[in-house]
Formats: sequence, C-alpha cells, structure tokens
Amino acid sequence: MTRTRTRAVRPTAALPLRTALVLSTVVFLSACTSSAEIEADQRAEGAAEAGATEAVLGVDTSPEQTGRVHTDEDPDAATLVPAAIAEDGRLTVGVAGAGEPPLGFLADDNATVVGSEVDIASLVAESLGLQLDVVNVSWEQWPLGVQSGDLEAVFSNVGVNSERLQLFDFATYREGVMAFSARPDSGLSIDEPADIAGLTIAVSSGTNQERILLDWNAQNEAAGLETAQLEYYANAADTLLALQSGRIDTYIGPNPNAVYQQSVGDIEIVGTVNAGWPNTTYVAATSLKGNGLVDAFEAALQHVFEDGTYARTLERWGLPDEAVDEPVVNPAVGS
Repeated sequence: MTRTRTRAVRPTAALPLRTALVLSTVVFLSACTSSAEIEADQRAEGAAEAGATEAVLGVDTSPEQTGRVHTDEDPDAATLVPAAIAEDGRLTVGVAGAGEPPLGFLADDNATVVGSEVDIASLVAESLGLQLDVVNVSWEQWPLGVQSGDLEAVFSNVGVNSERLQLFDFATYREGVMAFSARPDSGLSIDEPADIAGLTIAVSSGTNQERILLDWNAQNEAAGLETAQLEYYANAADTLLALQSGRIDTYIGPNPNAVYQQSVGDIEIVGTVNAGWPNTTYVAATSLKGNGLVDAFEAALQHVFEDGTYARTLERWGLPDEAVDEPVVNPAVGS
C-alpha cells in the first residue's frame, strides 16, 4: 500500500536582485508595495459592501497553509525523476510571490510564498516523493534561474509560446485565460473585437493581452469600427483608481487575479479570452529543455488529475474554469 506523505513547503532565500514585479508571462496586475495601503482600503470597502469580508474565496493567508490539498507518492512517476534530483530528494521551484491571491503571494509572515501555483507544485513534488523548496522570484529572474540551475523548475503562471519552447520543456496544468474587468455598474459585455470599439482599456506593455487588443483594433479598423484607446498602467492600485474615477472603461489581465478582485468587490469580470487568441495557450510547469524533468512532471500531474487532488486545488483557489483534461508535454502553439 502506498504511504501518504505530507511535507511542509519550505521557503528559501530569494535569488539575488529580487524585485516585486509581474507574476507571469501574461501577468498584468500585481501588488505594489508603495500602494499596498490603497489596495487594502479598496478591498476592505468592496468586501464590506458585499458583507463578506471573511469569505473572500476562503483564502488561507497563513504560512502553514493547513488547508492545502495533499496527495500520495506515485512510485511510477517517481522513477522518472532524474538521478541527481532523486538522490538529493528535493525539488527547487521558483514562484513569483510579489502579487495577490490566488496565484502567488506572501503569507502573513511576509516571507512564505503561498497560492495556487505553490499548491500545484506541492502536489507534483509529493507525487514524485520529493520535498518541495520554494524560491521567491520575480518574473525577470525565472528564465536565468532555470538555465543556471538555481531553479529546477518554475510554477508561476508561465505560458507556453514558441520562443520559450526553444529553451524550456513544459507540462501543462491550466489554460491561460485573460479577463476584462470593469466597474460593477458598467453594463459592459466583451466577447469579441467589436465589443471593445471606442472603449478606453488599460493594459500592460509587451504582454499577450496587449497583442490581443492590437489585433482586435486592427480587425475593428478594417471593419470600419472605432478602435479602442489603450492606456498603460504598471500596478493594480493605479489601474483600479483609474477605473473607479472613470478614466478607463475596462482593463485586461490574468483571469486568476480578476477572480480574486471580483470576490472582494473591486471589479466585475465582463468577459474572458484565451491568452493565445485566436489559438489556445496553456500554463505549464517549466523546466530546462532536455533535463528529463518534464516526463516526471507529466506523470505526476496525471496522478493528481486522476486522484482528484488537482480539481480540489483549483476549487480551493476559485479557478475551476481554467482546468484542463490532462497534462500535455510541449503542446503545439499557433503561429
């Protein structure tokens, strides 16, 4: 009989030059230390209006994470772990902890990284019989961290694209979804390019969501429709203030962040689009190309898909709509 193994997730020191920037390849909204009080006030007001301050997605902000879902070791998956890692018994994973729930954020001790991405990494490590060491990284750090060997993998809302496939291996575990967020009384509904005609939309430069908006604007212009005006913001507090003051009509960013912000009353999700539009793109466990970990990750993910702990973890963080049916190694991406 397979023995259930429960391990503590141990935070380790951040890599050098850690910054508190974006969470992922497609991340737009992340917390900013200088504006944390503003965001906290806005969340408190929104939750008070909803009358459910303590019921925000049931988010556990403790460093102990007693509500984390656990699985047991899968011996077949464990045999696929590269020898050096198996001998060490540890899996060092980078997760960006500079944001807000549900993806990756700092617990109440302001040191331990917790969130949905840590929970998925924890399931994978447990399936492989390894102890998980979580390293708090910024988005800019993870590629170099993996290539240098400081990180054995990254679980941090990393989307699969053609450029990354040249350097890294991927095992998918979520769809990459972008959400349009607006004031709760906006009356907006965004499903296609025509729906953004004439709107003022906040977006982060150099992201998948900016590409989507530029493509939609091109379609609208060709169809004789008014284009959307794009405004660029660097952090969540400034964007929310712009939305509440009417300077923008909507903003587009990662769906997980929008799910949380909607739950606390800051915004309403008025539409979603896949990050790879018009194709489908996925979020994946990321490791160095050819180092052998991806096969172990695929097997470990398949194990937690089948035993139900994957679905329970997504439910815990309000992300069941991003679930996939099975892990896929290095999925094909659109041109």
